[in-house]
Amino acid sequence: MSIASAEAIDRQSPTPYYRQLFDVLERRIASKDIASGVRLPSENELCTEFGLSRATVRQALKLLESRGLAHRIPGRGVFASEPSADRGWMIQGEQGFLENALGHQNRPVTTQVLRSGPVVLPESACRSLELPEGTRGFELVRVRSVDGTPAVYSINYSPPAVAPIIAGAQEVLAGQASLSALLTGAGYGLGGANRTIRAVNPTPEIAQALNVTDGSPLIRIHSTSWTRAGERFDVYETWVRSEIVPLEVNVSSLDLSSDR
Repeated sequence: MSIASAEAIDRQSPTPYYRQLFDVLERRIASKDIASGVRLPSENELCTEFGLSRATVRQALKLLESRGLAHRIPGRGVFASEPSADRGWMIQGEQGFLENALGHQNRPVTTQVLRSGPVVLPESACRSLELPEGTRGFELVRVRSVDGTPAVYSINYSPPAVAPIIAGAQEVLAGQASLSALLTGAGYGLGGANRTIRAVNPTPEIAQALNVTDGSPLIRIHSTSWTRAGERFDVYETWVRSEIVPLEVNVSSLDLSSDR
């Protein structure tokens, strides 16, 4: 089975090779180019087609399996699985909500930017970003709607080094492009993150934005992200209506620390 040359690995991209191969195969499974139950190309075929090592190909295939997009039959190979219709937001994944929702739920997602601009970062954000109290950075507040229903309220705080990147990204500030993709393209690819989750009652502002009552508990996620070099570049607080966007956590023995 041959993969189109247009989907070749980008050797200049900061995205790890295994992740690029995973994305190619995921798209082909989602589009039915590789139908459910059909065997994927063998490891040798993928190595030859993409010029990748066997270890890298195995990482991509294991990630497909861990996401429920493929299953292995001993002695026969790896076969495509039907993508689940109720997959949620992969909270430990490399992508943000927008990419994940669009890529896995296949549901219309819109973003409304409520406010954005330079601010004195809150004390909690300064601590998370390891910055002195009173540091000025950038604030981005957005509401994401799924199928027209408000589902996610998020606040991103960025340090001074990152602030100009976001301030000049008009499509992101208009809610038409991904912040995660912007930062990755600017050299701030995700190397790691700490994310804590708890159920909380929303503030009146958040309750109004998400069209819920003040007493309705929401899932709150606090995240601090850093690059592979350990530079902290993003803190976000997100409140999620989990009856609309379920949260998903997959556990795998896959080593995601490898660049290639």
